[in-house]
Amino acid sequence: MDKSREISVRVLTGVFKDKSYSNILLGSLLNKSDLEAKDKALVTEIVYGTLKYKYTIDKVLSYFIKKDLKNVDIYILNILRASIYQMKYLTKIPEFAAVNEAVEMAKKEKGIGPSKFVNGVLRNYIRSKDANFIKGEDEIQKICFDYSFEPWMAKLFINQYGKENAMIIMKGLNEIPNISVRVNPLKGSYKDIYNELLIHDFNVETGYICKESINIIKGGNIEHNKLFSEGFITVQDESAMLVAPSMDIKENMTILDLCSAPGGKTTHICEILSNTGVVRAFDLHANKLKLIEKNAKRLGIENLVCSEMDSRKYDDKYEKTADRVLIDVPCSGLGIIKKKPEIKWNKSLKDLKNLVKTQRSIMMNSAKYVKDNGYLVYSTCTFNSEENEENIRWFLSSNREYEIEPLYFEKRDNIICSKEGWVTIMPNKYMDGFFICKLRKRR
Repeated sequence: MDKSREISVRVLTGVFKDKSYSNILLGSLLNKSDLEAKDKALVTEIVYGTLKYKYTIDKVLSYFIKKDLKNVDIYILNILRASIYQMKYLTKIPEFAAVNEAVEMAKKEKGIGPSKFVNGVLRNYIRSKDANFIKGEDEIQKICFDYSFEPWMAKLFINQYGKENAMIIMKGLNEIPNISVRVNPLKGSYKDIYNELLIHDFNVETGYICKESINIIKGGNIEHNKLFSEGFITVQDESAMLVAPSMDIKENMTILDLCSAPGGKTTHICEILSNTGVVRAFDLHANKLKLIEKNAKRLGIENLVCSEMDSRKYDDKYEKTADRVLIDVPCSGLGIIKKKPEIKWNKSLKDLKNLVKTQRSIMMNSAKYVKDNGYLVYSTCTFNSEENEENIRWFLSSNREYEIEPLYFEKRDNIICSKEGWVTIMPNKYMDGFFICKLRKRR
């Protein structure tokens, strides 16, 4: 039996049954396995693809399985999901191979009866794979089936951005994630590090928009390379790379990062400061701060101070101490679905509304930490306007001393610079979905 498919189903079961994080569980099981690189790539493809297209796959399965899918054994259901993904979305895997492996897995784990059930469902799909799997002519249902999004989320995008932009967003969120790295100027020049990657057999290209970015087209695991371990590069999405440069940082400044984990933007700020000034990074969890400190040491950063703090609670010792404050607030994460596709299935409208209270308490506290003429930068990795534009409007109505300082980036089809001055980044092959707003505190 193919171990790669078995691992894939174990990961899917962990995600759907135990609410495990796909990236963590997948990484753990792959690191423990003796699979070759190409087989690890297949596991990754099956896991993320099945998670990404779960809504569509379940619609297909419901066409052939007359009982509620909730009543199907979760392991068997995930065998079926992974198999339908391979047959519907992957062109290089023969249908008979996908069916045979699925039947063998079911027989090994659950016995003869469930294996016959799996065989019957999958062979019925092969015979009827061009059937109309959605009932009626409802446009939302068709969009949800085509892009594999829950109706509430598709409606949210359509209501807030219009149908055309909503479909661009959903298409972008289904892209295979690009791997980009940020060059560390404390360790070397862009040109030298770019050439070193070529020497180490990586196929690379210059970044899509960020001058610090290098895109990894092909190669091994970049985090296993010495350029990463010795701190010459950091893995970071280009959307996130735009945040620190938006802060108008100058050497010797004092900068606060109130929601710093996992630390990508924090270390970027430190690098731009060229190890001058001080960057105070805060997080609620001490273990996350230790990871930031470890990463900073790898990068050769010396101007970082990490401290535990609940940013929802005001601390008067930081009042008017910062030239710049970054609040990359906890959010719904709708903009990073291509990297964490389970967000499609483990979020609800209620979750989104509950986050706003937390975001606004952080905004109000952070406003008091900024010096006169300083900047407060607000960012999220979501598209929900209630967490983005509406939060900014609410903040400005309560903090009259602040005004939006318009942001401008190089023109790209997926970057929307609004008339108000904030920026929304639509997801595409190179970038996650993101929102950035820069606020200046007047005297």
